[in-house]
Amino acid sequence: MNIQVVTVGKLKEKYLKLGIDEYTKRLGGYAKIEAIEVADEKAPEQASDAEMKQIKEKEGERILAKIHPDTHVIALAIDGKMMTSEQLADNLDKLATYGKSKVAFVIGGSLGLSEDVMKRANESLSFSKMTFPHQLMKLVLLEQIYRAFRINRGEPYHK
Repeated sequence: MNIQVVTVGKLKEKYLKLGIDEYTKRLGGYAKIEAIEVADEKAPEQASDAEMKQIKEKEGERILAKIHPDTHVIALAIDGKMMTSEQLADNLDKLATYGKSKVAFVIGGSLGLSEDVMKRANESLSFSKMTFPHQLMKLVLLEQIYRAFRINRGEPYHK
């Protein structure tokens, strides 16, 4: 399986980078992982709705430019579907079984994802109704993808 994790913004925090590197290394035995960072737009503190929409659209164009047409896209969004780790594992297993071996998980910037990215997404996934920094979400996502592969292979994992 080929998995892309497309995120907006550059990862700066060393502690997150270490965790992301660790899970990327662990995942290497299960899938080909490609981490793609696209540039974020600078947002004014008091951005209008129109400015926020424009920022998300620019970031969205960058995201969509990195996703191949035959890729199954899973957008991370607060209003997406919530799943257990076992359900995510089952979802990934079904995608692989039915020929969807290219999967892209997309994490937006501080304002979220554009309408165009959400329209392109085949599904949306929510980890919580809470808001998390997108860099932290990348680490949590990679851990859950790793857990999903372990579940699917019947390997032990921490419950």
